[in-house]
Amino acid sequence: MSAKRRPRVGDGPVFRPALLAFVMLGAALLIVGPLLIIFVEAFKAGLGIYLSNLAAPDTVHAIGLTVLTALVAVPVNVAFGIAAAWAIAKFEFPGKGLLTALVELPFSISPIVAGVAYLFVYGAQGWFGPTLDALGIKVMFAYPAIVLASLFVTAPFVAREILPVMQQQGSDEEEAALSLGASGWRTLWSVTLPNVRWALLYGAVLTNARVMGEFGAVSVVSGSIRGVTNTLPLQIELLYQDYNAPGAFAAATVLAGIALLTIVAKLVVERMDPDRAG
Repeated sequence: MSAKRRPRVGDGPVFRPALLAFVMLGAALLIVGPLLIIFVEAFKAGLGIYLSNLAAPDTVHAIGLTVLTALVAVPVNVAFGIAAAWAIAKFEFPGKGLLTALVELPFSISPIVAGVAYLFVYGAQGWFGPTLDALGIKVMFAYPAIVLASLFVTAPFVAREILPVMQQQGSDEEEAALSLGASGWRTLWSVTLPNVRWALLYGAVLTNARVMGEFGAVSVVSGSIRGVTNTLPLQIELLYQDYNAPGAFAAATVLAGIALLTIVAKLVVERMDPDRAG
């Protein structure tokens, strides 16, 4: 006779339906409801008003600045994530644990704190501020500061996704390629990166979403100058403070759409990646 299967935690006839109902209700109230409100309020006055709000010069500039920031920050952090994960997974060196902790550090620091730290480094009274001013280089309250803040808050995403995959796969394939005469760069492009391509793509998608939605650090270093350094999240706040709720909700639909596209991209990547699908 087969041993009687012990019930799993939560398999009770009352607990399981109650747990599912609680989760579904929480998702509806905390996630689905607010997303629906954004689109309902944005289109409440009609499609024409919605499009005119999106076409407002300051909003168009904010969207363009946000996209431009992502076009710079995402490739840089992809390159940084590959380099950091490759170094940690494939090599032994003094300070390896410290490097791993530093890669994770932006997750533990408030974005506001990161923005203030950049002010003390590159601001007018910071370490490098006077030198930069003397050279005519403007970092704070300009586009470079927005990029720097975005790079900081998104630095761990790619590395965190590909590092476990590199560690799991080991170094056998790379060593075989090197023994056959492949150079280090050829091994990276032909062996290492193809093995982590889905994790790399997943990390890039998350990085892009975070760059476009970042508020805290950017609000400190950008100066929130209307039509100049306002990214899309800052423009939404500014419109709401100006009592332009339709304009704020219209701009918010862009970020909400990016979030939904990110979820779709995440599901596609997970389905294409056999390890995640398993």
